[in-house]
Amino acid sequence: MNDLFVHSDYRGKGFGKALMNRAKEYAIDKNSKRLTLETSIDNPAQKLYERLGWRKDTEVFHYTLEV
Repeated sequence: MNDLFVHSDYRGKGFGKALMNRAKEYAIDKNSKRLTLETSIDNPAQKLYERLGWRKDTEVFHYTLEV
């Protein structure tokens, strides 16, 4: 998945939770080992991710080079 989001008109209505749960079901169906999520540090949806069992990585940093 890339750039998945819920339109502001539909936030707080369970759509984000449903999308995240469906992604998990899909990964399980495909025998995937894990899902990885990247989000901005100020994204309020982090609370949702953590409620759904996602863990914030505290062991690695990601770097980007703008060219």
